[in-house]
Amino acid sequence: MTTVYDIPSDVFIKKVAEELQKLDTVSPPDWAMYAKTGVHKEAPPEEEDWWYIRAAAVLRRVYIDGPVGVQRMRSFYGGKRDRGSNPYQFRRGSGSVLRKILQQLEAAGYVEHGKDGRRVSAAGRSFMDGIANSVKATVTETVPGIAKY
Repeated sequence: MTTVYDIPSDVFIKKVAEELQKLDTVSPPDWAMYAKTGVHKEAPPEEEDWWYIRAAAVLRRVYIDGPVGVQRMRSFYGGKRDRGSNPYQFRRGSGSVLRKILQQLEAAGYVEHGKDGRRVSAAGRSFMDGIANSVKATVTETVPGIAKY
């Protein structure tokens, strides 16, 4: 069975984002069009569907690293802050964006909250493995270096 580990992340995240757009529970809040994804960014994302792409990336990250908390996810989505003539410093990403996405994924039934943090539920694992299995055929034809099983 093909899993998330077998598919390149860029192809997989795009496909999961398309599937998440079909759900009613995952949708950007009103403030999402104005929100930056962290203090290290100068402006909000320009893509209209960035919320779904970030939700797909978060779901993939929870699948791979889980159980994780919001603080650990903030570290993953952080970056270097430009401080002018001073050296850059690392800053964590927006906790509000990540927290809201994780809450929406919990409402969809793909993530569950445990004592150690959030992890992918059985329904979420089935959802993601199903997408990985459907994407596998197109990926093996277009991406060199992916083993054909």
